[in-house]
Formats: sequence, structure tokens, C-alpha cells
Amino acid sequence: MNLKELGRLYDFTGKSVMLTGGAGVLAGEMACALFGCNAQIAIVDRDPSLAAPLMKRIEPVADRAIVVFGDVLKGETMEAAAGQVIRAFGKIDILVNAAGGNDPRATSAGGNTFFDIPAEALKFVTELNLLGTMIPSQIVGKHMAGRGEGVILNVSSMNAFRPLTRIAAYSAAKAAVSNFTQWLAVYMAQEVSPNIRVNAIAPGFFLTNQNRYLLIDRETGKHTDRGRKILDHTPAGRFGDPEDLLGTVLWLLSPASKFVTGIVVPVDGGFSAFSGV
Repeated sequence: MNLKELGRLYDFTGKSVMLTGGAGVLAGEMACALFGCNAQIAIVDRDPSLAAPLMKRIEPVADRAIVVFGDVLKGETMEAAAGQVIRAFGKIDILVNAAGGNDPRATSAGGNTFFDIPAEALKFVTELNLLGTMIPSQIVGKHMAGRGEGVILNVSSMNAFRPLTRIAAYSAAKAAVSNFTQWLAVYMAQEVSPNIRVNAIAPGFFLTNQNRYLLIDRETGKHTDRGRKILDHTPAGRFGDPEDLLGTVLWLLSPASKFVTGIVVPVDGGFSAFSGV
């Protein structure tokens, strides 16, 4: 296989990609990269207005990029979103489940202990990350089953490997996402079609809108105590940039990984491998 043949593996011409949480920092970078690799992209978000900066990055979009409303916890909106994508592009080849996040109420910080966390906060974080991955996988997975092929990529977290202090609900929910990824990979291969693959990435510490001011002091611009501890335990010595995910993401979505299913790949600068000594 030569360079030209290898390059064709990463040409997504004619492929339709649906990204939940698509207006987020990490998913948005994936969307732009896939668009740059000639894919048709559907950015699905419960606040479509957040996708405006992304659409400007990929102008002119012609007919290869759309923004669709969808709430990953409401099956009816995801059914409608998938239908809109299929009407626009004819099919969905790839699903990226990037919707997720935490809730400050579900952390043992700011004077709260684990015993103070309200049940509704635990439920919200669990549902957003786990059900928010399972529901779109059911809806789009059924479409893929009808076609006998497709790729699903979930977004777990390095917290699934090594749970962090203070964020019990988020760590547990992401561990469940990793477990579900393996379960669904086996189910799709054995019960539906071996041409439907399911994998996940597990990002380490990336600066996003959700965690920026937990890691960087808003006033000074310096690392917070937590931010310094993280860097001390990250062999790469820095936080991740969104672009750092792209090599792994494109590989898992492309035919280059056609014999790969059921894995969770850490992209964390070595955090999950470091013992601290």
C-alpha cells in the first residue's frame, strides 16, 4: 500500500456524519476536520445557535453541512434529527456521540461532601452521559442495521480508567459509557452486522468551556491548584488541544480501522499511564 492508497482511507467523500453535542469545543473540531476530509456533516445540538462559529469556519458549506436541533435525552427529538439528516444526505454512515458533561451540583467541592450531593444531580449527570449515548445509538443504530454497515464513536473519558476526586457521578457515568461501547460493539457484530463498528475515545484534560476556569484562574490566567496537580501527573506536561483528538478520531471512523471494534482509546498525554512515581 502506497501513500496515495493510504490517503484514500481518510477521504470521507460521500460519507454522512451525525455528531451529537456537535457545537461543543471538541465535537466542533471533529466536525470541521471531517468536513475538511470531504464528509457531509450534521451538527446536532440542543442549542443550534452555538454552531454559528463552526459554520463560519467551513464556509462555503454548500450542501455538505447542516445544523439540526436535537436533545439526546428526548428520543422524539433524536428521531426527528436523524430523519432530517437522512432527508438531507440520504443516509447516516457515522454517528459521533459527543454530548455529555458534568454538573457542579454533582461534585464534592465548594463545601459539599459526597453525602450532600442531591439525587437529581446524580441522575442528571448519569442520564446526560450514559442515556445521552445510548438513545442516539438506538435510533441511528437501527438505521445502520437496516443498511448493514456503519460506525459509531462514543466519547468516554480517562475518568473511566482512573476516577478523579470530587466528580464521582461523572467518573461513574463515563465508566458506564466505556462498558456500553464494548457491549454494543459485540451486539452489533454478532446480532446485526460485522460491518457495524463501535469504539470510543477517552480524552484526558482538554480546556473546554465547561472546565476552563477549574484549571485556569480567571483573574490571573495561571493554573489553579487542581490544574497544576493535573499537569504534574500528565507526562506530556500540558493540557490537550482539540486538534490532538483528530488523528485517533479519523482513524477510528475510517476504513483504516475496519478490523477494530469494541475499544476505548485514551488520548490523555499519558495521564492514565502515570503512577505518580
